[in-house]
Amino acid sequence: MHKVIAIFNQAGGVCKTTVAMNLGYHLALRGHRVLLVDVDPQGSLTTFMGLEPHELEQTVANAILEEDTALPIHHNLHQMDLVPANITLSAAELQLASVIARELRLKDALEPEITHYDFILIDCPPSLGVLSILALTAATHVLIPIQTHFKAFKGTELLLDTIKKVRKHLNRTLAIAGIVPTIFNNASQDKAILEALKEQLASIATIYAPIPRATAFADAAMSRQPLAVYAPKHPSLIILDEIAKGMEAL
Repeated sequence: MHKVIAIFNQAGGVCKTTVAMNLGYHLALRGHRVLLVDVDPQGSLTTFMGLEPHELEQTVANAILEEDTALPIHHNLHQMDLVPANITLSAAELQLASVIARELRLKDALEPEITHYDFILIDCPPSLGVLSILALTAATHVLIPIQTHFKAFKGTELLLDTIKKVRKHLNRTLAIAGIVPTIFNNASQDKAILEALKEQLASIATIYAPIPRATAFADAAMSRQPLAVYAPKHPSLIILDEIAKGMEAL
């Protein structure tokens, strides 16, 4: 089964893009064909993967807005392929307002490529807007990064409610691939939030080991490299590999 995994949380700064890039790389290391799809107008994933968003003439926006337009795929970036995004995607969100069956536009654009990849990872924007709905409609699974911080934890109910509504109205088979606690600081509050996550959410999804707060992630992103390339002995790589194994088992 080809898996399309939306990496989604309406909150910003929870390491969605970091998880997308590094999880994709670990899946590629394990022999899988991986496509990353950037649907965030900020284009952070596009930047992390070594492209300059403002220089791109063709992005995911073209494939979403223009029927029968192929996805612009950049091949073999850190053993993965990438559909990039830039700020033009913000305008696309407004233009989609009058489009019939707009929720299906990303799903339809991905359809010709599904059989070419084992995993398609979609990096969602930090919002509950149209672009996130497109991603969740196109996905077979949703992976949820949650910062081990009280404010982020409080937003979990809204996040799960959005997934529930997408299941009801647009994508009945959407499954939760797991929950990834992020930016874990090993302080008392972080530990308490991690336990609360396990207590409240373990019944609906796998809770993975927390990814710690580490400057190496930001340094690797600035170097436009996956963490495993930038710091091959970093302890977080064990966690990322476990998440990759979990995606294989879906």
